[in-house]
Amino acid sequence: MIRFTALTLIMAMIMAFAPARVHACSSCPSGNTGTSYNFPDGVGGMAWMQYNFESQSQNYSGFNKAPAESNHDKLVQTSTMIAGLQYFWNEKWGFQVLVPSANTLYRYAPHSGDHAGDHAGEPAEAHAEEAHAEEAHAEEGHAEEHQGEKVVTKQWWAMGDIRLNAIWTGLSKDQSTGINLGVKLPSGNWTEPNVERSVQVGTGSTDILFGFYHRHRITSDALWSWYSQAQLDAPVISQGGYTPGIAVDVATGIYYSGLSLGKLKIRPIGQAIFTTVGSDSGPNASGQNNGFQQLSLAPGIEFEIHPVRLYADVALPVMNNVSGNQLIAPAQVRVIASYSF
Repeated sequence: MIRFTALTLIMAMIMAFAPARVHACSSCPSGNTGTSYNFPDGVGGMAWMQYNFESQSQNYSGFNKAPAESNHDKLVQTSTMIAGLQYFWNEKWGFQVLVPSANTLYRYAPHSGDHAGDHAGEPAEAHAEEAHAEEAHAEEGHAEEHQGEKVVTKQWWAMGDIRLNAIWTGLSKDQSTGINLGVKLPSGNWTEPNVERSVQVGTGSTDILFGFYHRHRITSDALWSWYSQAQLDAPVISQGGYTPGIAVDVATGIYYSGLSLGKLKIRPIGQAIFTTVGSDSGPNASGQNNGFQQLSLAPGIEFEIHPVRLYADVALPVMNNVSGNQLIAPAQVRVIASYSF
């Protein structure tokens, strides 16, 4: 018998959005873990497509907003698609595959802000090389004037890093508690020309993934329930002079299962998501402009007519603490369409 609970995609989300990478990147501080999807409840499978959108445009330093001129990155706008498949062949063991791709719009000033003084005192030959490099940036993207600065706008599509996870739910008979162990492969593009490593769609690293989840009824009729989950993303093999920081996401949420309209089930969800990412390292890391902590609130809603489900939420940051200068998105929108089989 195939069964998936009202929260059939929550583990997919915790593993689909393992902690974000930083600086002004396509996956910077944005509240990436936790939705009300994907707690298993028996044997069976599920396939889904997930769409994420965020537009990082506000510069932050520490806990506060900072002047735009302090950051050479001006805008990182990302649309991400994730194809997911999960299957449990018994009530203890399952697996999950996540295949992401992203379309990124990146606007930056080749030499500005905190990079302006990096070349002071260098000989004329060095400045000539800078001018040549700046011309190369302009040719690669679309150059224009923005608020008195020369900026380059670049847009590209690329595959992201594939994630493979084994899931074990043997800690409880009702599958209310489980753990996952997996790997993130360096399958994504991390060599887009004239784009910093922290802005690339792929990280170029092989990471170990480890996480857990727990859910529990609040009321005896099971109309109100809560859940908690966490995910660790730890790079173990890197390449190209860049190692992403270790990242951890933690999410806690509550949901209500008592609403319906005919055969349509409606479930509102409320979540709090905390993300912390350590500093990147290596000669191609973004100096001091990486590493962050973020707390977000993410209201969401789920509609279900079995075996089809539609889920949406909006993650709204309420606390940001970034190292150096980094772009923050005011919100991240997520939509998931799934089919259980």
